[in-house]
Order: sequence, then C-alpha cells, then structure tokens
Amino acid sequence: MILAPDTFEAVFDAHYEEIRRYLGRRVGLDVAEDLAAETFLIAFGRRAAYDPSYGSVRPWLYGIATNLIGRHRRAELRRYRALARSGPPPDDDSEDRVVDRLTAEVTVGRLAGALAGLSAGERDVVLLVAYGGLNYAEVAAALRIAEGTVASRLNRARTKLRATLGVEA
Repeated sequence: MILAPDTFEAVFDAHYEEIRRYLGRRVGLDVAEDLAAETFLIAFGRRAAYDPSYGSVRPWLYGIATNLIGRHRRAELRRYRALARSGPPPDDDSEDRVVDRLTAEVTVGRLAGALAGLSAGERDVVLLVAYGGLNYAEVAAALRIAEGTVASRLNRARTKLRATLGVEA
C-alpha cells in the first residue's frame, strides 16, 4: 500500500494535519510540528514493514506518534500538573471574557490534573479516543495491544476521571 515513495506522499497529505493536531493536544503546539515531522519520517523509513492486513494506515501513524510522545512523557506530565495548578495561560483581558476565562481555567485545570493522575497506558487510550477520534480497534492497532486491553484501560480511566472530577456515571 505505501511501499512506493510516490504513494507515501498521498498518505502524508491525507494524515499529516490530523496527526499534528493530535500531537499538539498531547505535547503542545511548540513540539507538535517537530514530532509530526518525525512521525512521518519514521513511517517513511519503515514503509516497507507496514502490513496492510492490519487495516488502515491511520492507526499505524497514531501508533508511531504515540510512541514518540513516550519520549516526551515526563514533559507532558509536568505540563498537566502545571495546568492543574494554574490553568491555561490568559488569552484576553477584556471584561467580557473574564468570567468565561475563569470558568475555562478551572475546568482545564481539573481535567489536566485528572489526566495526570492516570497511568501512561490509560492516558494514551483516553487521548487517542478523545483527541484522535480512534475507535477501539484503531487504538489497539496504534498501541499494539488487544482490543480488550483498550476496553479495560478506558473503563479504568473513565472510573478514575469520574471520581477525580466528581462526575456521576
């Protein structure tokens, strides 16, 4: 499917922006561009090893991107912990936006703290579903784990997030 370099160009064009957005949500926009480029560089280098019988190339790319995030996991955790303490940076000081911004800061801070409390595997599954829009089979392919493992990690993560955020099931 993507063995030929000219075919790989179509894969890049179809998925680059989606992968970059996913990375931006996980590690911040300042790192996302570099990691997205690295994701496709690795994918291009490994294109001969891609097995089309696994299905779409999309989960394969998400898997590479998620593995790269692993290299940045400590920074990601520090970022979530900092957001939990301080909330997102202010973007506008106009009086009309103060209440909205304060509400968003509390919500983002609580969510970031809750995400920081998850295990790395649980966080990867939650964020691949939430940010990447992947289904269980795609998450399983991206992380090279069984679908049942995806389901159990997601279930545990939801339970922890509900408890941390005080949300009833």
